[in-house]
Amino acid sequence: MRWYWIDRFTELKSGEYAVATKNVTLGEDYLHGNFFNYPVLPNPLVLEGMAQTAGMLMGEASNFSERVVLAKVSKVEFHFVARPGDQLTYRVDIANLVEEGALITATSHVDGKLQAAAEFYLAILGDKFEGQQLFQPGDFARLVRVLGVYDVAVDKEGNRLAVPQRVLDAEKEAELEAERLEGMA
Repeated sequence: MRWYWIDRFTELKSGEYAVATKNVTLGEDYLHGNFFNYPVLPNPLVLEGMAQTAGMLMGEASNFSERVVLAKVSKVEFHFVARPGDQLTYRVDIANLVEEGALITATSHVDGKLQAAAEFYLAILGDKFEGQQLFQPGDFARLVRVLGVYDVAVDKEGNRLAVPQRVLDAEKEAELEAERLEGMA
């Protein structure tokens, strides 16, 4: 992922739901080119933030061993635009999980007011796309750490979840590669 539409996870219950936040600030370039003198977070980016939150929730449920993509948006409704100074709170719930993916219900709130509601489907890519990376594993491992996914992640009984070994290994491998490249410079 090149752009991140989440700043922090505040809750994650494995296989069930997640809550994340996005702070909208004037420091973000994309706000300035959309509407003359009226900077807003474009609604498709709000939807993408909800999808990224759901993607992390789905990924965590499989210890990030599956590749998950936004496949279909069934329904989305926006009640008002997000503006600089707003903090969006995304809540995503897995409504129906099957082997091929999951139906997700999602909301975005600002100061307790419903800003957007959506229903979409996340697909698990499976073996058909084996060998095609969506992102570098080390970069993704650092993103999981920065977003605080495992700072708040719990299992269905409320027990804290540990960072999966595969994520730790990817992070360590990226650190070693960075050190190797620094040594070559």
